[in-house]
Amino acid sequence: MNWTLEVIVVPVSDVDRAKAFYADQVGFVVDSDVHVSDTVRFVQLTPRGSGCSIVLSEGMPLMAPGSLKGLQLVVRDVHAARAELVDRGVKVSNVQVFDGGIPRPARAEDSLDYAGFLFFDDPDGNSWAIQQISSRE
Repeated sequence: MNWTLEVIVVPVSDVDRAKAFYADQVGFVVDSDVHVSDTVRFVQLTPRGSGCSIVLSEGMPLMAPGSLKGLQLVVRDVHAARAELVDRGVKVSNVQVFDGGIPRPARAEDSLDYAGFLFFDDPDGNSWAIQQISSRE
């Protein structure tokens, strides 16, 4: 039996602001924006190429806004991902690698496959990492 992770709830304080950030700046696709009632709303967005979506909601407080840490996206080219996010106005870290468990700026001679990372936060402080994996065995 397959067990697939397909939705992660991201706690936010303002669904419209978060929807604009994830769709317009990060580039996620808006799958649905459903008003269940006058007080309950769900917005589902999916990163391009991903089988897992995020859900932003109002009227269903499950976690404090900004409390989700360590979400991770994977891309084939971390430098291209950084350039795209910067062009879209996202405040994103420089490319980093972990050296002895401590992040440091990437150098030209560094192999970035599995080791290259970027980091950014959404407007509420939920934190994301982007890892480069260009090939899988």
